[in-house]
Amino acid sequence: MWTHEPGTEHGRVTEIITGLNLSPLEVLTLLSAVVLVVARWLPAAARPRATIAAGAAFLPSAIALCVTGLRWQLLPVLAGAIIAAPFAIFPLVRDRARRVRWWLALPGSVACACLIATGPAAAWAFPVPVFPELSGDFAVGTRVLQWTDPDRPETFTTDPQDRRTVVAQLWYPAKNSSADVPRAQYLGRDEDEARTVSEALAQGVGLPGFLFDGVPLARTHAIPDAPVAGGGGRFPIVLFSPGSSGVRTQNTAWAEELASHGYVVVALDHPYDSAAVVLADGRTITSATVSTGDRGEDDRLADDWTAIRAADLGFALTRLEGLDRGDGADPLAGRLDTGRVAATGHSMGGAAALQAARHDHRFDAVIDLDGYPRGSLSPDLGQPTLALTQAITPDTDPRYVPQLTDVLTRGTATNYRLTIPGAAHLTFMDGPLYLPPVPSIVGSLGRAESPRVVAGATLAFLDSVMRDGSSDLAGTLSTYGELTVFHPGNGR
Repeated sequence: MWTHEPGTEHGRVTEIITGLNLSPLEVLTLLSAVVLVVARWLPAAARPRATIAAGAAFLPSAIALCVTGLRWQLLPVLAGAIIAAPFAIFPLVRDRARRVRWWLALPGSVACACLIATGPAAAWAFPVPVFPELSGDFAVGTRVLQWTDPDRPETFTTDPQDRRTVVAQLWYPAKNSSADVPRAQYLGRDEDEARTVSEALAQGVGLPGFLFDGVPLARTHAIPDAPVAGGGGRFPIVLFSPGSSGVRTQNTAWAEELASHGYVVVALDHPYDSAAVVLADGRTITSATVSTGDRGEDDRLADDWTAIRAADLGFALTRLEGLDRGDGADPLAGRLDTGRVAATGHSMGGAAALQAARHDHRFDAVIDLDGYPRGSLSPDLGQPTLALTQAITPDTDPRYVPQLTDVLTRGTATNYRLTIPGAAHLTFMDGPLYLPPVPSIVGSLGRAESPRVVAGATLAFLDSVMRDGSSDLAGTLSTYGELTVFHPGNGR
């Protein structure tokens, strides 16, 4: 299967073979390296042609990769081929009688083959993410906005004049565009921002940045600043807060899928909390939220950070209301249905969504993607809520299920907890698309199934509570996992 990613920088070949996620140039380098290793073991008549052909393919392709951008996954392939090359070429230029004995050559060939095999294995484990095809009727546009709240001081700095600023990325239903229109960069507005964010995310989990060098190369389905879809209708809004140290783009696959079904998704960067936030003036703000190691103190800090995020969500909704009331200069003016808004988030962002909805009745629904509720549980939650979680037991986290159950039981609307079999915490974001497929990290659903399940359950809930969709929401949600329904008044 081939996926086209138009507009990639520096002339890099942009078709990618899914599964291994290698470009054709990388595949050519890999195959020619393999031939250089096995040439020593071919019949005598075939050795010269195979060696010459492999060398003629390997050398220019390797040089081209070094010029256009060599991914670290190809380094063992180059090393294996370079080590094997003299042993493949030697018999062509010296007397065959001096050819290395097979029992001496075999260990070297095996070692070179193992080196070369490491390349595709690493490319499979740390790929350039390929985003799943969209299933909705709309094409998707995206844009980035920056908003400053004049009434709220920035509590992470000591400057009394500093005001809270958030960066928002919007994904919205758009008019169809031709296939050659460049798609949006993943993780940032351009490749420099994407690399800054990628390196900050890697640093945040204690990994070297080069492991994720393929992530900034990815392109999504959305088209920057694409014209808004016609028809004049208004689109419901889904506001999203990422996980702790997460960034606005961490749920891009989910956001694009929702937008293709007629929603406007607005995801926030929370400065000093998100791993890296690049502001319009070029400044980069990195995370200042650091664990102390003391559980009680960390809980208190997390409650404070959640409250800041909840206020960011409310502020963003206020700005969206103003954008919709605009004089028509903004393409989305008059197209945002600010009477149908869902507060959503992943991990700490899910806790922020719950907190925002408790205190701001402009929110009509809540989706918590595997987020532990933080802060005061009063007042009771009044909006229908969907909590998507991994399987959690008292042994893995004795506090999570009781706290979440308390929130959903006390709610005055019908609430749902959906446990996704095979999910892990990072299943609920883009992680499965580019992280090693280790079940404890990204779950066992797989790269294609993880985003499908999370987006499918989300759409079923949103369509039902915000669009008068399926009358059997419980039945639909049950197809995705183990469902618990909390009815107002009796808790279940």
